Amino acid sequence: MRLTEPARDDWMGSGIGMGCMGLSTVDKPTAATLVASAIDHGITLFDTADYYGQGAAEEALGAALPRSARERIVVATKTGIVHGARRASLNGSPEHIRAACEGSLARLGVERIGLYYLARIDPAVPVEESVGALADLVHEGKVERIGLSEVAPSTLRRACAVHPIAAVQSEYSLFERHVEDGVLPACTERGIPLVAYRPLTLGLLTDTRAVLEHLQPDDWRHRDPRHGPAALAQNHRTAASLVAAARERGLTAAALALRWLKSGPHRVVPIPGMRSEEHVADSVGAVGGRLSDSEWHFLAGLFPQGCAVGDRYLRPMLDMVDVEPTEVG
Repeated sequence: MRLTEPARDDWMGSGIGMGCMGLSTVDKPTAATLVASAIDHGITLFDTADYYGQGAAEEALGAALPRSARERIVVATKTGIVHGARRASLNGSPEHIRAACEGSLARLGVERIGLYYLARIDPAVPVEESVGALADLVHEGKVERIGLSEVAPSTLRRACAVHPIAAVQSEYSLFERHVEDGVLPACTERGIPLVAYRPLTLGLLTDTRAVLEHLQPDDWRHRDPRHGPAALAQNHRTAASLVAAARERGLTAAALALRWLKSGPHRVVPIPGMRSEEHVADSVGAVGGRLSDSEWHFLAGLFPQGCAVGDRYLRPMLDMVDVEPTEVG
């Protein structure tokens, strides 16, 4: 199947994107094959970040994107998280944003970034200054549109007063629905699409059951609380209801989870990671149909907010998420 329907977000093209964090862990031929398969299936949004593999994912994406397809491709990347020797930190200063943009342009091999995000809000820098620096890059022609990631509604309002925000990125899935309480309605109010990363909760919402002992030592799931010893078995039991519902509909669990995101009342653009050509085809097939309102609410009932066992990040990363002043955690 190939995407053929016009997306609600025309500038994004396909209405579903490819999360490219995994490109930093595969060889160049594999990366080229995955990107080519995504393009062949009609995917036009490719999402990466300068801190994925310390720039390796950007380099891999830049090398894999065919020159002939670049005019119809939206390359999205992010900055603002800096990985140090011991731990990550935030830097939303105008100086960092400008320098990081130059580095991303070089690694991606493009003259202009289609969508440039501030990955996290730096509490040491007023958001107006960070967004102002992003806006300067737009005026200079180095960036086409700007976005924010993991942002609180009040911060989003302040940012929009400086420059139009084209997209907000946040984790959103059947297992992680916190955005429904604030940022998602705020996005809808302003006509901003929400780009959903981790739409399959690192594989929990698929037909495959992760066995941590069989994963590579550098696999992110070793550090994911929802894959921890106290959480994984319960989360697998909860996810089994999705697998059963998907089989009744002739879909994979992943496809049904993605279709749920696309069928809700808000504008959501999922960006699943795609480790194989089968993943690409399955993701594209997911948006080839929509769930009825009753089906959407049925699945939402199977996965009520807070049903996942374990936090979505370890505490140091969770502390980097922008929250409203009254929120806890």
